[in-house]
Amino acid sequence: MAPSRTSSAKNPPPPQPPRVGPRPLALHATIAATSWLSCAAALPSSKQDLPQKLPLQWHKSLASRASELESERLKHPEAAFRTALGREIKRRLAEFHDGLVRYRKAAYRRDVPAAAIAWQEGTTTLYDYAPDAPSHARPVLLVPSLINRAYILDLASDNSLVRFLAAQGFRPFLVDWAAPDEVERGFGLTHYIDRRLAAMLACVEETAGMRGGKPAVIGYCMGGLLALGLAMRCQARLSGLGLLATPWDFHTERVDLAQGIGEAFEPWWPWIDKVGELPVDVLQGLFTALDPFLAARKFRALAGVSESNPKFQAFVALEDWLNDGVALAAPVARETLVGWYGENNPMRGRWTLGGRAVLPQAIDLPSLCVIPAQDRIVPPASATALADRLAQSERLTPPLGHIGMVVGGRGRAELWAPLAAWLARLPATKPGR
Repeated sequence: MAPSRTSSAKNPPPPQPPRVGPRPLALHATIAATSWLSCAAALPSSKQDLPQKLPLQWHKSLASRASELESERLKHPEAAFRTALGREIKRRLAEFHDGLVRYRKAAYRRDVPAAAIAWQEGTTTLYDYAPDAPSHARPVLLVPSLINRAYILDLASDNSLVRFLAAQGFRPFLVDWAAPDEVERGFGLTHYIDRRLAAMLACVEETAGMRGGKPAVIGYCMGGLLALGLAMRCQARLSGLGLLATPWDFHTERVDLAQGIGEAFEPWWPWIDKVGELPVDVLQGLFTALDPFLAARKFRALAGVSESNPKFQAFVALEDWLNDGVALAAPVARETLVGWYGENNPMRGRWTLGGRAVLPQAIDLPSLCVIPAQDRIVPPASATALADRLAQSERLTPPLGHIGMVVGGRGRAELWAPLAAWLARLPATKPGR
């Protein structure tokens, strides 16, 4: 009988959970398929011999181009044109499918050194990215949106705003909001600011000590409004306020869409209140409304990119983050979708925290408002409205988009370095003075 052998091989790593994106997948697939298949279905309606009572009514911005396309189409036999159209539809569907499959099967997984946990309560965690920093390093509290995971600011070891700030001599603390638990499903914005952010600010003050001066707080997108609320509450304890792509006037562009968001959920609030949260896929569906064909474009473009290409890995890293959002507590959903988008309460001076109006003009802190010029999520005019109301406002307008300014190839020069320079210029007043 042969002797038994003991293997010295390590146990294989646990299997990675399958990717679920792009979320909501059914919506993106439906939009792509119906938009292309409808081209064949609509082809008969473009024939010029239809009764005059059924003319196509083109939008004025499309009328000229539509006329050119129709003239070009009429140069070809109808059967040949229909065959070519069908072939193009199949090609686009195949590219979209190929891109989706390649993303979902990609070997890349985010792998960065873990940051130290400085504070934790419920599902909220505060990470300390420079626990060994000298005592004179200025502490910086970074606040992301409630619906996105914080690691957009720490996406990869070589693409991390917080690690960059730590390398520049600061002591960054990063807030990570996870999905709300049973208690947090009853939270409104006041709870998140007064209970969580205020407690984390106290932790930063205690952990970082006195020599580094008062902490600065930096908020990204919705996190900027949370940071603004914290500044209203704790202005004397802060050295500066950074606002990255932070909205204020929600009716600067596409007012009908903003108001429609506020009104569309009216029949659903009893169900949302009962569940206690607005699900991630519903939130992702709202973002899809900003650009319904974005998923189709970007996944078709992925189809021809090699998996070894850094662009492929960067795409997967960002897409993983986009699909790793968290649900929104029901009271916060009502405050934001109805109060912010539907009624434009911040701009109208009607957004309140604990019964007190949030008024940017009452904040007298050195402030940096970063207003990315190509932002399609927060229109520049919306963020500018907030900058206009701050007493000490510097402005930075990088020629980038909402996410590209944070993790894009030009973000280091256009945002990271100027942000670090602004932090370095903040007064070195010690806490309590």
